[in-house]
Amino acid sequence: METTQKLPRIIQGGMGMFVSGPRLARAVAICGQQGTVSGVCLEKALVRILQSGDGGGHLRRALSAFPFPAVAEKIIKVFFVEGGIPAGKPIKNAPVFTINPSPLLMALAVCANFAFVWLAKEGHSGRVSINYLEKVALPHLYSITGALLAGVDFVTMGAGIPLQIPAVLDALVEGRTASYRLPVEGVNQTSHTLSFNPEQFFAGKLPPITKPGFIPIISSNLLARLFMDKLPANQQVSGFVIEESTAGGHNAPPRRPPDYGPKDAVDYSKIAALGVRFWIGGSYASPAKLALALSLGAQGIQAGSIFALCEESELDSEIKRMIRKQGFEGTLEIKTNNETSPTGFPFKVVSLEGTISDPNVYTARVRVCDKHGLVTLYERQDGTIGYRCPSEPVESYLAKGGKIEDTVNRGCICNGLLSAVGLNSAHEPPIVTLGNDVDFLLSLMANADSSYTAADAITFLLSS
Repeated sequence: METTQKLPRIIQGGMGMFVSGPRLARAVAICGQQGTVSGVCLEKALVRILQSGDGGGHLRRALSAFPFPAVAEKIIKVFFVEGGIPAGKPIKNAPVFTINPSPLLMALAVCANFAFVWLAKEGHSGRVSINYLEKVALPHLYSITGALLAGVDFVTMGAGIPLQIPAVLDALVEGRTASYRLPVEGVNQTSHTLSFNPEQFFAGKLPPITKPGFIPIISSNLLARLFMDKLPANQQVSGFVIEESTAGGHNAPPRRPPDYGPKDAVDYSKIAALGVRFWIGGSYASPAKLALALSLGAQGIQAGSIFALCEESELDSEIKRMIRKQGFEGTLEIKTNNETSPTGFPFKVVSLEGTISDPNVYTARVRVCDKHGLVTLYERQDGTIGYRCPSEPVESYLAKGGKIEDTVNRGCICNGLLSAVGLNSAHEPPIVTLGNDVDFLLSLMANADSSYTAADAITFLLSS
C-alpha cells in the first residue's frame, strides 16, 4: 500500500482518442504527477501510425519489448509501411470489434495498449495510468491485458459503472481466464459474456505482472457507496475520481433533466467518510481550486483541458492554436450537447469552425459507422447478436430495430475524435471536447499566440 505522501496531487485526465498519448503521459509522470494514456481504440491509432511510417521508430521500439515477439512481429508485418503510405493511397483500417474478434484483432489490441503504455513509462519511475470508457467494452479484455504487460500503474474508467474491472484485473494478473459481461438490448434484455485467457492465446506463461490500482471515475455519492458495498474486500478500489458536470467529454446525465441542480451536487464529507482516497475533476485547474479540493478531504485534482491544450498533447496543432487563442481572448464557446453522442450522455463540444459543431459541416458529412467504438449489442429476431449505433446511417439503424428519434442530431464521436488527433481520413471532420473552464490560459500564456508545456501546467497548478 502506498503512503499518502507519495500519491500525486494531480491526475492528468485521459482525453479523447489519443489526445492523451504516451508523450503527454510521460511528461506528466516525469514531473511527479500521474500521467494518463487514453486507452480508447488504441488499436486504430497503432494501425494508422504504423502505416504512416512510424516516424522515429518509436512504436517498433516498443513492440520489440513485447514478451511474445512473434505476435508483435506479425503486427508489424501486416501494418507497417516503410516511409508511409503515399498521399491519396488507401489506408488499411483496423478490423472492428464484435463478440467474436479475429486473432489478429485481439493481438492488435493487446500490442497497441502494450506499446503506448510502454512508451509512456520509458526512462523514468513515475506513475502512468490508462483510461478506458466502460461503454467501449468490446476491447476491454484485450486492451487491459496489453496495459498490464507493459506495467501500467493504475487503470481508470468512467462513462458507466465499471464494477467488473477488479475481477478482470485479478484474473489477468493471475493468468486465469477473464470474463466481461455485456448488455444486449432486445425484448429479453439479455447479456453476452466475453472471455479471454492470455496464456492460452499466446501459448505461453505471462511474465510476472504487478496488479495495478483501479480508480473509477464517478459523479455521485450513490456510485461511491455502490462500489464500496458491491466489491469484495480483496477487490476494493484504490480511490475515486469525482467528476463534476463541468468536466470535458461525457458527463453523467442530470438527476432531473434537462439541467444540473442541487441533486447533482456531491457531498464530499460523505466521500471522505468512506476512508477512500479521491481526486476531484471538472474546472479544478487552478492553485485555488486545488487548495479547495484539499480542504474538502481530497488527495488532489484530476485535470484534463489544461493538458489537452499543452504542447505534448496529440490534439491537432492548429486546433490547439485556435482554441488557445480564443480562450485567451475570451471568445471560446463550449456547449453541453445532449444529442451529439450516440451514448445518450451529455457531451461537451467546442464550437469551432471546420468541426462537427459547425451546422454546415455536420449537414455536409455523410453518415457512416466504420469504427464501431460505441456500438450497442442488440438481439436480432433469430436470436443472434447484432450491432447498431444511433450515429450510423438512419436507414441502417431503423432496419436494425432502432428508433428514428434516437438518430436526430447524432454525431460520429469515433470518427470525430480520431480526426481531432490527425488519425483519420481527411474527409472526416473533427469534433473537439473540453471542460467549461479555460481560465488557466491567462496564467500560462504571455499572449494569445503563445503556448505552454505540461511541466508549465504542473508548476502553475502546484504554485501557492
